[in-house]
Amino acid sequence: MHSIRRNPKTFLDRLVSSVWAQAPLPVAGPGERRELVLPTGSTHVALRFHGPPILVFDDAADRRGHGVEFASVGGARARYHVRDVSAPSGSVGAMLRPGACQALLGVPESALAGHHTPLSALVGSAEVDALLERLHRCRRLEGRLSLFEDWLIGRAQGRLPVLHPALQAVLGTTPGRFDRVGDMVEASGLSHRHWIAVFRHATGLAPSEWLQLQRFEKAIGLAADPSFAWADIAAGSGFSDQAHLANVFRTIAGVTPSQWRLRHDPGAPRHVRA
Repeated sequence: MHSIRRNPKTFLDRLVSSVWAQAPLPVAGPGERRELVLPTGSTHVALRFHGPPILVFDDAADRRGHGVEFASVGGARARYHVRDVSAPSGSVGAMLRPGACQALLGVPESALAGHHTPLSALVGSAEVDALLERLHRCRRLEGRLSLFEDWLIGRAQGRLPVLHPALQAVLGTTPGRFDRVGDMVEASGLSHRHWIAVFRHATGLAPSEWLQLQRFEKAIGLAADPSFAWADIAAGSGFSDQAHLANVFRTIAGVTPSQWRLRHDPGAPRHVRA
């Protein structure tokens, strides 16, 4: 088994939307040293087991990049970033729900958005080193993932996501109910400025960015079927027309829709060969 992706343990499901464990895989070819990582709109925690520190680049034009520690928190992003995949490593990780960072790490999502933060800066080096040591000692992928989940449960100590009641009510409604920020503001009962501040605090994104990513996610879900035409995908995912979808897609993903179809990983559609 090379990878696991599943729902978290019951005690975590209010804080975590999914967890994963990945065994190291060989790079498919010499030209695939970098990949585009498309945004999920969520904050994630990830720990790598071995290999050199991973290099992350702000965009395709960034040639210098910066190193990311073995244990890090990736803040919510509204557009793609690039990473070096020339030295693949095993890893475990978790996608966090809005408001979970405050409960698990003591800081809001807004403080982590748009960049990687060393996990040690949030919970201390001793705790991270102890967790990595336990993960190294365990050889089974499912065992490593279970250890990681147990660590998250210990961090949570029974706490729930820290969400403003208005945000909790809006995010708890039927997915796709809101197409415009104004509709969200009206449903929240808050002022426009207050709503944006509350939303960004708990998600790391502006409401407009979050809605755009919801449409983008629906589009790539439909586009996984190669028989779907892009005009139909645009109509089915809330874009005004195919040109609108193409413009937003390029901004978010760094590639055109056609390039995404040719270069994405079918098993992980948010990972695209650079």
